[in-house]
Amino acid sequence: MRTYNFFVVEVEKTLQDTMTTEGGLELYIDTRFNEFEHRTQSGTVVAVPFKFDTGVKVGDELYFHHRVILQEGQALTGYDNHYLVSYHEKDTVEPQAIAYNCKDTGEVHPLSSWHLIEQIQEDRDEQSDSLEVVHLKSKPVTRGRICFENKFTDELGLKIGDVVGFKKNHDYDVLVDGKPYGRVATQSLMYVEEVHND
Repeated sequence: MRTYNFFVVEVEKTLQDTMTTEGGLELYIDTRFNEFEHRTQSGTVVAVPFKFDTGVKVGDELYFHHRVILQEGQALTGYDNHYLVSYHEKDTVEPQAIAYNCKDTGEVHPLSSWHLIEQIQEDRDEQSDSLEVVHLKSKPVTRGRICFENKFTDELGLKIGDVVGFKKNHDYDVLVDGKPYGRVATQSLMYVEEVHND
C-alpha cells in the first residue's frame, strides 16, 4: 500500500476499556462517560507516506492525536482496524502523527515539529496552620522538560533536559511506552530557561 501524506496504522481496539490487576484478573472499564481519557493513542504502522522521509518503518509503533480513532475517526475503507494518520513535515495544525517508537532500536522519535515534554507542575505556596487550602481547579501547565530530540531542537538551540515555557492549554498528554508526556508544537514554545553554572 502506498500513501501520499498519510500513515496507515492497525489498531486492535479504539478504547482501552480493560485493566488487569496484579493478580491477573482482567476488569472491564465503563468508558461511556470519559471516552477521551481511555482513547487509544498508538498503533502499528502498516504503511508510511511516500512524500516524506520520516524514518518510520512498517512495524514501528506510531503515536497519534486522539481524533484518529474517536468518533469513528479516519477508518481506512475496506480494511478492518486500519486508520489514516495525517502527516506533514513542518506543520502541526493538521498532522496527527506525533512520534514513533522504532521496533529495531526501541528509541522514541518525535515527528514534525512536535516536542515530547515532562510536564512541570507549578508549586503553590499557600499554606496555613489553621485552614486547609483546597483547590477545585488545577493551574494549567505551562512549563516542561524536553525529553526527546527532534529535527527542530538543534535549530532552536534546545537539548534534552532543557526547561521550556509554552502557551497555556497548548499541550495534552500522550502515552508513549505507557508513560504520559505532554506534546507541544514548536510554534507554541515561548522560551527556554537559561541555566547558569557558577
